[in-house]
Amino acid sequence: MDYTQKEVLQFVRENDVKFVRLAFCDIFGVLKNFSILSSELEVAFKYGIVFNPYGIDGFSDQNHSELLLIPDPATLTLLPWRPHEGCVARLFCDVRQLDGIPFVCDTRHLFKMAVTKTAQLGYRCRIGSNCEFYLFKTDEFGDPTLSSQDLAGYLDVAPLDKGENVRRDICLTLEQMGITPESSHHEAGPGQNEIDFKRSEAIYAADHFTTFKSVVKAISARNGVYASFMPKPLADRCGSGLHVTVSLYENGINAFNNNLKPSKICDQFMAGVQRHLPEMTLFLNPLANSYERLHDRAPYSQNVQIPYDVQGDLKLEIKSPDPACNHYLAFALILFAGIDGISTAARPLQRQPELPDTLARAAEIAADSTFIKTVLPQAVIDAYFKSKTEEWNTYSNHQENRDLLFNQQFLRI
Repeated sequence: MDYTQKEVLQFVRENDVKFVRLAFCDIFGVLKNFSILSSELEVAFKYGIVFNPYGIDGFSDQNHSELLLIPDPATLTLLPWRPHEGCVARLFCDVRQLDGIPFVCDTRHLFKMAVTKTAQLGYRCRIGSNCEFYLFKTDEFGDPTLSSQDLAGYLDVAPLDKGENVRRDICLTLEQMGITPESSHHEAGPGQNEIDFKRSEAIYAADHFTTFKSVVKAISARNGVYASFMPKPLADRCGSGLHVTVSLYENGINAFNNNLKPSKICDQFMAGVQRHLPEMTLFLNPLANSYERLHDRAPYSQNVQIPYDVQGDLKLEIKSPDPACNHYLAFALILFAGIDGISTAARPLQRQPELPDTLARAAEIAADSTFIKTVLPQAVIDAYFKSKTEEWNTYSNHQENRDLLFNQQFLRI
């Protein structure tokens, strides 16, 4: 349901909401929030809430000592795992400068711009996702270990599959929040799980994925296990991917479908994604650890494809991203690449593009990309390059440093 400001304020009064979390993501897609009393919400809608961006990745480098959070009323939801009396609601926010101009490193805003550009071509975009993650045991202090929750394999069932109850609780919690997963199952790795979502309107799909990751973390913790979205948490086991599905619709009709075959628009969109995929890889696979997962995949594996759809509702699937990415940024780049394919009447490649094999190589390709410079603000590019250069230097210098980097990211991703 898309709430208005007036409806949100009424909902808050009628449902004993005491706290409102104003949520946003840093430049790398890590969820942040600023909590206010519900009595301050009307002020937040009218003027925004000022916060200090110091210490927020990608925000503190932009010479702004203060920024504004502007709540988006359409994103209202209760947090079901919080108390029911004096409950907690959450609103996603736009990040702006004090003069009201959108903040250059607000990647949710950047994604909205990609959706708007798609709409200007006459298309509405729907996006879905299939996301894998691992569940690990915790120690006597509640801290995560690298001991997987179970030793089950692909599509196994209980008692081998010990993640069954956690996945159920995750899906039921999401449903309470107005998000309905399509399916869930145990994946190939020990303690590895997957939850899939049908395509939905683009901005909802991105916001829902933010919610999904936070719910997975919260519900797993309540069940005494630790959820990790690291691309390759176990060196000798399967990596975790984020498969993204996209379709464009024109006047309510799937523009990718031409009598159950890919249309010209579908081919052109796919060609744009194929052509720019190596340039986007730095952002779709943002960790040094990401390339340990990509090493498991054949150099020319089907990273971009049109999977079979029993209902004939054709979609494009991009299989190379991993769940450590900032999904707002990843979805935006995929849309921008597809739009470029349509605008230039590009033809699909006969051979899948070869992806960079290290974080350093991905950064080199992105740095040389005219496409990346055209669609991303320079501030976003600079922040990514600065951070990823430091990460690669740490990763490549010494095994001890590599282990330290892994441990830091494992606790964050």
